[in-house]
Amino acid sequence: MNVTPSPVRPPRLLIVEPSASALRVMAKRLGEAGYRVIGCPNSADALAEMHRQKIDLVVAELRMASLSGIDLTRMIRADTVIRETPVVLVAGRSDKSGAIDGFGAGADDVVAKPFHFEVLIARIARRLARAAAIERLHLDRHKLDERVTTRAIELGELRDRLKASEAERLRLSQIAGRA
Repeated sequence: MNVTPSPVRPPRLLIVEPSASALRVMAKRLGEAGYRVIGCPNSADALAEMHRQKIDLVVAELRMASLSGIDLTRMIRADTVIRETPVVLVAGRSDKSGAIDGFGAGADDVVAKPFHFEVLIARIARRLARAAAIERLHLDRHKLDERVTTRAIELGELRDRLKASEAERLRLSQIAGRA
């Protein structure tokens, strides 16, 4: 089932999974769905990778040694360069407090294991579509801000010309009144 959005390049997914075998399985399945997958065994490597190249979405294990998926999510949200990157955390089925903490840290979604890859792929596609819509809104807002600035400058220039024209008219009427 290929639900990949249709950008020029396939979306880049960063999978953060300490288990090499689980990482291989996820990379294979998500790659087959049309995504470009980059794998990292830990959160520190994941952050470094996010600063090396544009990552469209992060899928991270919630519970990891050293820096957890929750910690990773907090660091992503605190970083002005990558804060808008969608994050999907993968939690154990019985880890309800971890899921709550993940959402509290800013995760966009939490998927419980074991999961069906089709469901994960659909959730990823939805998060990517939402991120693209938000990006378009940011671009539209930026364009609107530019238009407002341009119009404000034009209005200021017209106001200055009107003042100069009124001053010239007043000067000419005073000259005509003296004559």
